[in-house]
Amino acid sequence: MKDLLLKLVHMRVRPYYLYQCDLSRGISHFRTDVDTGINIMHQLTGYISGFAVPKYVIDAPHGGGKIPINYNYVLRKDDREVLLENYKGEKYHYPIPQRPKAQTASNTTPSKHP
Repeated sequence: MKDLLLKLVHMRVRPYYLYQCDLSRGISHFRTDVDTGINIMHQLTGYISGFAVPKYVIDAPHGGGKIPINYNYVLRKDDREVLLENYKGEKYHYPIPQRPKAQTASNTTPSKHP
């Protein structure tokens, strides 16, 4: 898959979508499970240019449109930090910016708009 995507870019064709196989009659033997597609995308990320990595999508049945399916690099999130995993499986703590507490309604003055 990596070689295919890089060759497409070399030919000036941008790989835009990688589709999960549709639910059409007679083609079920081409379908794989969604986890396989997620794993393919995860293995591509970090090893080739983002320009060469397509969006993995499922074209939702009954006109639901294309829905991007991604590997979840956010392992945990709370009020203080986000625990992230990079493409190599290494974990990183990213602190959430602390904002000043919002003023209460009793000590604010409504703004006047023209």
